[in-house]
Amino acid sequence: MNVAITEKGQGLMEYALILVLVAVIVLVILVLIGPAVGTMFSSVIREV
Repeated sequence: MNVAITEKGQGLMEYALILVLVAVIVLVILVLIGPAVGTMFSSVIREV
């Protein structure tokens, strides 16, 4: 019984770690691409 609970908790931790890793990757991409997107929107607004 304890083994099943431990394995279930381990599975949840693996999903949590994957979720955190994906969130960090998305944040890094947004930080790197953010200024370029802002510049693009600014130029589009200026032309309209």
